[in-house]
Amino acid sequence: MTKETTKLTLAAVTATVAVAQTDSTAINKAVETLKTYDWGDDPETLKPIDRAIIATHGDTAARMALEKRLVEALNGGISRSALDYVCRRLRIVGTRQSIEALAALLPSEDTSHIARYALERIPDEKAVEAMRNSLPKVSNKLKPGIIGSLGKRRDKKSIQAISNLLSDPDIQVAKAAAESLAMIGTPDAANELSKFAKKASADMKIPVADACLMCAEQFMASGQKSEAVALYNEFKSDDQPAQVKAAAMKGIITAATKK
Repeated sequence: MTKETTKLTLAAVTATVAVAQTDSTAINKAVETLKTYDWGDDPETLKPIDRAIIATHGDTAARMALEKRLVEALNGGISRSALDYVCRRLRIVGTRQSIEALAALLPSEDTSHIARYALERIPDEKAVEAMRNSLPKVSNKLKPGIIGSLGKRRDKKSIQAISNLLSDPDIQVAKAAAESLAMIGTPDAANELSKFAKKASADMKIPVADACLMCAEQFMASGQKSEAVALYNEFKSDDQPAQVKAAAMKGIITAATKK
């Protein structure tokens, strides 16, 4: 290696270190900014965090270190605007180490939605467990959102807890429970819906029937033809609303022609 090449190599290394230090300094400043950041402030001041999220893709240790700093900010009494920013970033980088801090935000009407959006995306059973455990603790206003998130995660362990809410006096909670069970779409979920359909009140009759039909469609899509037909048959009688009966009959005909 020539002296010139050595000089160029050292210069490149020095430049790389300088860039890393600059980035670290910028990130430190951005994280510090989160403590006072609020609506109307310049969003460019937080861009170093966004760039770090992109830069740490594929680098587990670096990304977890960045996540840790975001969680610390979340626990630091920051503004609603800053909380919104951090939760949105934890949707991307969040892991198990974020769950406790996000779960603490679920009972509040100001932060419940942004926290559960992040928890929905964390691929860890503990994230689902945190949402499930929050159901008895949150207001009826917040329950439909959390119920919906559990449905999106297709959480089988939540079936019983959600089923118990089918008879909730709050119609929005009850409807959310039916929709969530339809999204989970397992035989157990369908069975809970089917049982409830037999005693559903007038305002829940169609929502529960629709949810059962959605389960039947999922059964058809996954090759569970006999299960789908059995469910369709429950809703083909004349005592069903016209649109429900029509949908059930259509499902039966489709099943009969499907190989």
